[in-house]
Amino acid sequence: MSEILVLVEHVEGQVKKVTLELLTLARKLGAPSAVWAGPGYTAEAQARLAEHGAEKIYVADSADIADHVVAPKAELLAQLATEKSAAAVLVAATAEAKEIAARLAIKLDAGILTDVVGIQDGMVAEHSIFGGGVNVRARVTKGLPIIAVRPNSTPVEAAAGAGAEERVSVAVSDAAKAVRVVERVKEEKGARPELTEAAIVVSGGRGVGSAENFSIIEKLADSLGAAVGASRAATDAGWYPHQFQVGQTGKTVSPQLYIAAGISGAIQHRAGMQTAKTIVAINKDPEAPIFELADFGVVGDLHQVVPQLTEEIAKRK
Repeated sequence: MSEILVLVEHVEGQVKKVTLELLTLARKLGAPSAVWAGPGYTAEAQARLAEHGAEKIYVADSADIADHVVAPKAELLAQLATEKSAAAVLVAATAEAKEIAARLAIKLDAGILTDVVGIQDGMVAEHSIFGGGVNVRARVTKGLPIIAVRPNSTPVEAAAGAGAEERVSVAVSDAAKAVRVVERVKEEKGARPELTEAAIVVSGGRGVGSAENFSIIEKLADSLGAAVGASRAATDAGWYPHQFQVGQTGKTVSPQLYIAAGISGAIQHRAGMQTAKTIVAINKDPEAPIFELADFGVVGDLHQVVPQLTEEIAKRK
């Protein structure tokens, strides 16, 4: 089978969940080959990649790759795609990876598809547009397909691969070294899990009423060990930071449990959370669209319901 290159997303040696999603997709298209770019590769990372289907793991851990923004990663992928006669390259649809994909497409004179939510036989990509109201299929017609897949759009399925490690060296061009990373500032991580990787997410919307009232949402999230999310209406109002927005123009989440408090369920928001395994809606409007999507619904004022729910959870711990 032809190789499908998968660019590994990793932080401090930890493989991110979206990479496992990409490997799951790649197994349906060919033989998955993970590409590790930059320092931090460990035996633990190798085992995790192999556990989810990586037949080969190309390791390019040169400091040059990490010290020069995105251009060296594009050169690495271009080199591997050519040498290995890859059938496709899959990356996560993050801001950085989409830039890498764009640069790669230019280098290989190939087509690129972004914000993909699924891939069918024949490299036919699926897109969900207009807030999930329309599904579109597209296929690259020139060169190697380069596909950026939206995080949390594909369920992770483990399937053992050989995980054969191959060290790779790449001669980073002077042009790729034109921009250097001069400083890294580590953001202090809170006790809550990362939004896109959390098993439980509690989100608040317009019904929360104010920035101060988001403490109600945070207390419920903390009682469940959950991440906090927000609707576009809440972030646009300045009640919660934009990096926690869930929706078509925010982040896509797919947790085991999603609790939507004071969120009407506009199509823009639904596009970012509708693949959650179990959805619980709390809204005082019985006609709110969110109830059409919810597995369980509570018609009531969130300012009464959510504190009672938090209190009840605390009693059971």
